[in-house]
Amino acid sequence: MKNTEYSMHRTLSGVEFGEAVDRVTAALKEEGFGVLTRIDVDETLKTKIGVDFRPYVILGACNPTLAHQALSADDNIGLMLPCNVVVAAIEGGTEIAFVRPHAMMDIVDLPEIRGMADEAQARLERALQAV
Repeated sequence: MKNTEYSMHRTLSGVEFGEAVDRVTAALKEEGFGVLTRIDVDETLKTKIGVDFRPYVILGACNPTLAHQALSADDNIGLMLPCNVVVAAIEGGTEIAFVRPHAMMDIVDLPEIRGMADEAQARLERALQAV
């Protein structure tokens, strides 16, 4: 995977999937984010439609202070929360992808939201590098 306008990526060669999930969770915590949701995509696909898929989770990360600021500026911003993080097994390691907050928040034309997105972006970039 490569970086896109809406995502930031990092490959961890030789790192097992479970360890990568633990590292991501710890790095997010260091930046003030908690994991509110965990969607086990491989388990869900197997259960719902009988399809085998590689280990792949979507973590819903939230920084309560930043979320409160955003929700105080626009109640509807909850539609774009939390910040999603993907951890996926690949051959020889694990791929990690973080959403770019600006990709979600730039459509809202409020300076308060832009400042919150700047802060969230910086924190998530640091967390990704710390994994």
